[in-house]
Amino acid sequence: MSEDNTVPTQPVEGERKHDTGYPPRLLEFMRTGWGESPIPGLTRLPQAANHAQRRARLSELFPGQTLVIPTGGEKQRANDTFFRFRAGSDFAWLTGDYDPEGVLVLHATAGGHDAVLYRRARKSRSTDEFFRSAQYGELWIGRSHSLEEKSLELGVETRNVTGLVSVLEHLAPAATRVLRGFDADVDAKVAVTGSGERDVELAERLSELRALKDAWEIAQLQEAVDITVRGFEDVARVLPATGAVSERLIEGVFALRARHEGNGVGYDSIVGAGSHATTLHWIRNDGATTPGELLLMDMGVENNHLYTADVTRTVPVSGSFTPLQRQVYDLVYASQQAGIDAIKPGVVYKDITQVCMRVLAEGLHDLGLLTGSVEATMEPDSQLYRRWTLHGYGHFLGLDVHDCANARREHYHDGEFQPGHVVTVEPGLYFQADDELVPAELRGVGVRIEDDILVTADGTVNLSDGLPRTSAQVETWLGEQRAAGPRLPG
Repeated sequence: MSEDNTVPTQPVEGERKHDTGYPPRLLEFMRTGWGESPIPGLTRLPQAANHAQRRARLSELFPGQTLVIPTGGEKQRANDTFFRFRAGSDFAWLTGDYDPEGVLVLHATAGGHDAVLYRRARKSRSTDEFFRSAQYGELWIGRSHSLEEKSLELGVETRNVTGLVSVLEHLAPAATRVLRGFDADVDAKVAVTGSGERDVELAERLSELRALKDAWEIAQLQEAVDITVRGFEDVARVLPATGAVSERLIEGVFALRARHEGNGVGYDSIVGAGSHATTLHWIRNDGATTPGELLLMDMGVENNHLYTADVTRTVPVSGSFTPLQRQVYDLVYASQQAGIDAIKPGVVYKDITQVCMRVLAEGLHDLGLLTGSVEATMEPDSQLYRRWTLHGYGHFLGLDVHDCANARREHYHDGEFQPGHVVTVEPGLYFQADDELVPAELRGVGVRIEDDILVTADGTVNLSDGLPRTSAQVETWLGEQRAAGPRLPG
């Protein structure tokens, strides 16, 4: 029978019940003999100035109001394990801090606001937490920034989050706005006023501010897209023209590139082989490719500053489209190109829908799937073409794959494009395997082409033009990648 020589100790935050206890001599041993571990090259981040400008713009919208923007904490996966943390997009946009449990407070002053970042202090060697706390201790999760180090890096005053409770308790709800839904403790500390419209306005204005990207953000998006292009190339190189390969292998190959060069994937990869391509959000990825069928891949890399690409390509597994597959693909391409060509400053966002959908409706008419006039099909009380399209033409893109979703309609769907907007253009056609209104050869065929488009003063720039789009170009590209052979990211 073994003897338990551990002694009762006060629990520390993040310690697990099943962890081994500590005998007295081990406790004393662990507390001594540690040197310094400075972070090499620590300096003010160049983008800190961008974050300060964003806080200033937000401050101007809410004079005299205290603004509370949390990032949230780790989400439990199972028992005492957690999903990898991803910072809240609004919080990251305002601070550049990607760690969990931070709360940005813009304290109202006579001249505007004083920004204070409340975050968890470093679990250094000064307490037992550094070796006992599995969630926060540095021997478990690695070296973290001290409050002073984080303040230097981000250019914002930083205080221990333990002092936040008293700050929140003394805020006047009628003069405070909270970005809710990220931190339950913060939500509970500041009462909702009225129907919550004040807090809704804060979320709306943040989305609207984020819609226009500065030069630094555009560079981040371009980096995410460029990595995504390499990920698609990696996938093409392991896609056999004969035989089968699993959708999950394709997902995994792309994820390897995403994790190697970026933070990871920006969203669950959609890898739809054959009829799976007709399921818009197919993320089970438990099928396999079949020669002669099409493969739809909707994938994007999130870079290390959390900006994500969102690109879709549909390729013929065998290397060549059949005549009917090519006809459908070329129709989708024509729709996408018409949409891209129509985007420019001053054009209303929602009007691009009609541009893209008219091309699809005309093509569906030519295929014999729609009877009657195209004009009648396009009427608001008809829209029969939507049986085979289902979704709109695109969405804003940035820190979120569906970016700026809280923006008011007049600043999004009914708003005009401006230089600095980034939008996806991604029309598609989807013929379900059990759709008896389409020819047998079309059943189970899905095609989507998606690119990331930057609006400029002169028109647009296709950030994802590193990947081919026309049917002929796709066939040539696929052949070239296969000839080059598999590669590991390096």
